[in-house]
Amino acid sequence: MSPHDLVRRRVRRPVAAGVPLAVVVALVAAGTAAGAPAKAEAAHVTRTATLGDIPLGAFSNALLPGTVDNDRGVDLGGIGSVLYPAGRKGEYWTITDRGPNGQIKVSGTKRRTFPVPGFDPAIVKIRVSGDKVKVLDALPITTSSGKAVTGLSNQQGRDEAPYSYDAQTALPYNPNGLDTEGIVRAGDGSFWLVDEYGPSLVHVSARGKVLTRYVPKGLHLTGTDYPVVEALPAVLLHRKINRGFEGLAQLPGGDLVMALQSPLSLPDGDAGDASLNTRLLRFSTKKKAVTAEYAYRFDPVNVVDPSEDDTSELKISSVVAVGDDRLLVEERTDKAARLQLVKLSRKSNILGGRYDDDTTSPSLGQLDDPAAAGVPVLAKKLVVDLGTVSGVPQKIEGIARVDHDTLALVNDNDFGMTDGAGAFDTQGRLVDSGIETTVVYLKLPHGI
Repeated sequence: MSPHDLVRRRVRRPVAAGVPLAVVVALVAAGTAAGAPAKAEAAHVTRTATLGDIPLGAFSNALLPGTVDNDRGVDLGGIGSVLYPAGRKGEYWTITDRGPNGQIKVSGTKRRTFPVPGFDPAIVKIRVSGDKVKVLDALPITTSSGKAVTGLSNQQGRDEAPYSYDAQTALPYNPNGLDTEGIVRAGDGSFWLVDEYGPSLVHVSARGKVLTRYVPKGLHLTGTDYPVVEALPAVLLHRKINRGFEGLAQLPGGDLVMALQSPLSLPDGDAGDASLNTRLLRFSTKKKAVTAEYAYRFDPVNVVDPSEDDTSELKISSVVAVGDDRLLVEERTDKAARLQLVKLSRKSNILGGRYDDDTTSPSLGQLDDPAAAGVPVLAKKLVVDLGTVSGVPQKIEGIARVDHDTLALVNDNDFGMTDGAGAFDTQGRLVDSGIETTVVYLKLPHGI
């Protein structure tokens, strides 16, 4: 049985209808004749499509039989972290994250829950067709011996301790576990992924088998059933929990760019939470090494999201290559997002400098004015504020360029989960949030 066969029929939202060009021309002409100035065209949504309900257990067991014994009523979701064009019009590669997870407070302490601990992250190929998102294919992420990597936490003391759906039973750590986010496809058919745990860059085969996981120097991740190479700067060991790599882009020459979701916790968590300075890294797939590192500065949180005053809510979720050394970078909170255009340059490379030393004080994150301290922060230009565009869902994480003036956007619906003890009913079944995985197409009046 293919994952596509598991889709159940459901009520769909109508596709946004466009106004015929002739009508638009007539209205503009009438307004001009009456002396009313024509309004400048704004960014707008031209299409909306939604993923149907696919039971998570059936989906997972169709890929790796026996991995999920109880999906607790959860449907396939969590594929909104990325959209990568798959070649044909309307088709994209996506990837799930680590699976359904939440937080429940027990005796005043938050515990990370994994309601479906056997779930295995999967590469999912989708097609946007009318108002529907259809699953065309799916590949499980597996170890060298063909076993599920799972999405469970890797290391005790570094990652959040994993618990059952009700936060009452501790689950085992799994060094193979991946919290996958971004994905690109190489010319040979293999895939590159990024992971939040390490943070890691992961190379997998065309069928989803992990070939190599690249992690920060000094991570000392042992017990994996696949090769691990310490090739990333050691300073990344200070990544904030659940805020490792999320964005991944492939430049025209084949180099990869990884975005650290949030500023590092240097010298401590409070400094990281208050910081506006994060990092992008460039990785050569030929040299299998990081070749450049760039400082990226967020706009103030109330600029990105006027309803938010907590700087720690700022994240980079998506980076998209739009030409030689040019990127779209998404700055967001869970409720709003803005897309910035940046250009990478040799002069902006800080790799191997003093801010890769975790004893440097003040740290990169603590600099209120990095440029004044001699740090060449990447210049950026606002392309669109998604918070001002009607019809764009919250928590947009995946972005793809469709053509010179159209973007495809997808939200992360978190598998319909919410935090807290009320996420599941008394029978241990999901109380679904009702948030669907939705792809929207966005027309930009001035292109990129």
